[in-house]
Amino acid sequence: MAVDVLSTKDGHAKTAKSRAYASVWKTARTTGEVIEIGRSIPPDHPARPRQPELLSPRNVPKRKPGSPAGRIALLHAVAHIELNAVDLHWDIISRFAHVPMPMGFYDDWVKAADDEAKHFNLICDCLETMGSYYGALPAHDGMWRAASDTANDLQGRLAIVPMVLEARGLDVTPGMIEIFEKAGETAAVESLKTIYSEEVSHVAYGAKWFNFGCGRDNSDPKEVFHALVKRYFKGGLKPPFNEEKRADAGLPPDFYWPLAEELPAYVR
Repeated sequence: MAVDVLSTKDGHAKTAKSRAYASVWKTARTTGEVIEIGRSIPPDHPARPRQPELLSPRNVPKRKPGSPAGRIALLHAVAHIELNAVDLHWDIISRFAHVPMPMGFYDDWVKAADDEAKHFNLICDCLETMGSYYGALPAHDGMWRAASDTANDLQGRLAIVPMVLEARGLDVTPGMIEIFEKAGETAAVESLKTIYSEEVSHVAYGAKWFNFGCGRDNSDPKEVFHALVKRYFKGGLKPPFNEEKRADAGLPPDFYWPLAEELPAYVR
């Protein structure tokens, strides 16, 4: 199921499969049906639609959200992030299926993939209401770089994707909500609030299973996190941090403040 999602090009078809497979999983878990955790080789890079054009992060035009065009560009970037997140969550399931993990691990990442598919569709609806669509503007492929860099390291993947990249979303989303509130874009505000509330759990899933892995290895989570971020993440973490939401997700300040520097362009 995971590899089928990863191999689907069209964004709406990909998210439809993500939601359908999540429903199959949830129903099976509720009824006691056993779905085997199989083995299947995921693609090195998920299938993508022909549009948007993917540019180097530094070549993507700057977003100026004070104008309608700027707000469309901002929402387009959010849609791109959400579609990447769908693939990231199915990828962690398929790529690390050889690592023995409790069934709760799969429950969490299937749920996260379902959420991200919903988020993509919400933002696409907003774009269409504003006279645009996903694929109308260029985007970048920076998020998948983190997946490639951690393709052979489950702890590294957990540290970088949910605990760094998705945690960054908790920092910046309140500002985006404020931009659309000022513009009177109520549909975008409600969609971003939904994303904001549900992303906390995705960061929490990362922290939970990262700590689980450290416990199994009898290693110190904070020390391991710092070492992995320095190994896989180019640059440091950019304050200000949303300390309240990060705490809700199980990220204490001594995890991220010692790493506070400048973020690479593809995360700004």
